[in-house]
Amino acid sequence: MNTLAITIQTLQLAGISIVVVFVILVALVWILDIFSLVATKAVAKKPAMAKNVKEEYNNAKTLANASLEDKAAVALALYLYEQDEMNQESGILTITHHDHSWSSQLNTRL
Repeated sequence: MNTLAITIQTLQLAGISIVVVFVILVALVWILDIFSLVATKAVAKKPAMAKNVKEEYNNAKTLANASLEDKAAVALALYLYEQDEMNQESGILTITHHDHSWSSQLNTRL
């Protein structure tokens, strides 16, 4: 018997495999379509929340009517940010070697 011969069982197995893969792909597409429908329905309910965000934004304090404490907090934050920007590092790295028993240069087994 030739091992490369195509038998009826081989064709049946190939056909069944192709059908199984096709059915799985169709099921995945169907599941993804269901997820997209659920997601679009969930997004359709969001505009009610967007109105609340707009109302909160309109009710938020502006700099013109902010209290002195708010203005002081903003000024302090800006000052600290600018100080951090001005503290530039020198760019020089100092590497010191410490002899430890676990150092790779001392322990040749590593």
